[in-house]
Amino acid sequence: MSNENKRKIIIDCDPGHDDAIAILLAAGNPAIDLVAITTVAGNAEIEKTTQNALKVCEIAGVRDVPIAKGAGQPMVRKRETAADIHGDSGMDGPVLPEPTLNIVEEHAVDLIIRKLLESDGDITLVPVGPLTNIAMAMRREPAILPKIQEIVIMGGGTFGNWTPAAEFNIYVDAEAAAVVFESGVPITMMGLDVTHQALATVEVSDKIASIENPVAKFVSELLVFFRQTYKDVFDFEHPPVHDVCSVAYCIDPTVFNCKKLRVDIETRGDFTYGMTVVDTLGVTHKEPNVNFALGLDHGKFWNMLYQTLGNYSK
Repeated sequence: MSNENKRKIIIDCDPGHDDAIAILLAAGNPAIDLVAITTVAGNAEIEKTTQNALKVCEIAGVRDVPIAKGAGQPMVRKRETAADIHGDSGMDGPVLPEPTLNIVEEHAVDLIIRKLLESDGDITLVPVGPLTNIAMAMRREPAILPKIQEIVIMGGGTFGNWTPAAEFNIYVDAEAAAVVFESGVPITMMGLDVTHQALATVEVSDKIASIENPVAKFVSELLVFFRQTYKDVFDFEHPPVHDVCSVAYCIDPTVFNCKKLRVDIETRGDFTYGMTVVDTLGVTHKEPNVNFALGLDHGKFWNMLYQTLGNYSK
């Protein structure tokens, strides 16, 4: 596939087991032109998520994609991490050597701004962690807004996983999420409603383990740890690979069933802070601002991942 036909994306992430698999799907799929990877505090502190991004790119052989360190704190609130799910390192389980790759000197926010301003308006932002970097870029340089082709977010849903009302990525920096959701930029949202359908069953894990290359082995090891923490914390039999959904949508939107809905971000409620308030029935009569994912084609989704992991060399 020629570069002209590839979809240009910037992944903004907080690796994270599912973030790591999302990066590998993007880096190994011929439909994607991975323009940059930026990191944010979320699943772990910024130093750890940045180190994890470097490790993922190292094992994948990704050496020509700039990796930039971003925000270490939310815009307003104190930082929260998800060590119960991802371990102290943010990517516990596999044992990887220290990376030889280095981050670029540019801050993630500056890199996002520069790449968008230099573009022809053909870059999709794929934030799969808290939205701090994206919101800060929008605030710092509003001229990027018409340059963003689309934002494909992993976050939110009609229910929560960090509080009863809020999903982790949105909860960690709801003020940032409000900036992004009110920006007017086209948004596709991979919330818990759809990501909890993307479950890495034993059959899926066995299929990945049968792919004979180091990258697939790494993913298999990620899923072993992830499966156990989801069992311990949520009593899930199989872990959902949340962030992979956002990259999969960029590769083939037909994998997902979506509907245009109105979504607003709650930033003041004592019990509902970080809630994505989804108007499923149109009762607010507000203009829809989100392409909201409701379901996915399991065959297409998993075959995409298997085929992409098979693209990596033995």
